[in-house]
Amino acid sequence: MGGDHAPARPVAAALEALTHYPQIEKLLLFGQKEKILQELQKLGHAQPPARIEIHHCKEVIEMGDSPVESLRRKRDNSILRSIEAVRDNLAEAAVSAGHTGAMVAAATIRLRTLPGISRPGIATVMPTETNLFILLDAGANLDARPEHLLDYALMGSIYSEEILGYKKPKVGLLSIGSEDVKGNTLTKEGFKLLSAAPIHFVGNIEGRDLFERPVEVVVCDGFVGNVVLKTSESIASAIFSWLKHEIQKTPIRMAGAWLARAAFKAIKKKTSYEEYGGSLLLGVNGICVIAHGSSSVKAIRNAIRVAVEAIEHGVNDRIIRAAEIAGAHKESQADAIAA
Repeated sequence: MGGDHAPARPVAAALEALTHYPQIEKLLLFGQKEKILQELQKLGHAQPPARIEIHHCKEVIEMGDSPVESLRRKRDNSILRSIEAVRDNLAEAAVSAGHTGAMVAAATIRLRTLPGISRPGIATVMPTETNLFILLDAGANLDARPEHLLDYALMGSIYSEEILGYKKPKVGLLSIGSEDVKGNTLTKEGFKLLSAAPIHFVGNIEGRDLFERPVEVVVCDGFVGNVVLKTSESIASAIFSWLKHEIQKTPIRMAGAWLARAAFKAIKKKTSYEEYGGSLLLGVNGICVIAHGSSSVKAIRNAIRVAVEAIEHGVNDRIIRAAEIAGAHKESQADAIAA
């Protein structure tokens, strides 16, 4: 029931996902049953397909609701019920385009964090000219501590290796200067932890480095990450609007644009959030994917794909092992200092 166009788009996306991803045994749709059935009927299904199972939830968390308060007041909501399905092993992943804060709160409360991980973070895939990188945290934890940045670096490295296919991904800490003495208390202390961690840490990076000298994992607190994400999305959209306006000014420009249309389409596809679907909430004891509230059918279908990939690659098991190694490394350092 989440998102600006629910339940129409999530239902349509579910049907598409069944076709695109045959490995999905079943999709559970949590929401108001009558509305879901109406959407299925509009799409030519008098009865739900065999691989779709509807779970009626009478309440909906609205975008303006307080996350924690709404979870208390609206116990029978689609976000909470879907998370509980993961907790109870009725499902292997939960996907929502609804209230991000409620999704994070529900997952943290009901699923708890993975062993060795103190706080979850939202991992968002972003494109550059030469690669894709993980931005983490993109909005789950606005008041992070240094140890949380270490968790993000570990989890981002695992995601980059398993899902994006990078060997020994480079990790950068987003700050206001490349020197370790620059930044606030969080980044300075985080720098020390990341420098000693068993990851490929390359030091601080600045905002301009995100796209000029990209790394594979960018670590920051959720406040900064969310600002970076939304600003980048806005700029990408604005540039295409500016281009369209300028191109239409003269016939010569329009002719040139027609000749370069393949390049424009490629860049538009690369910068479209629809292609990347949703963002994994890494660090909780279950697979949770958060999609844009304004997600199209294609975007939600790709968010389901993200969940499928996380399940198939065993991302959470890898994170647990990485956290154990990092913990042992930290203990050995402490013992060496004590000796």
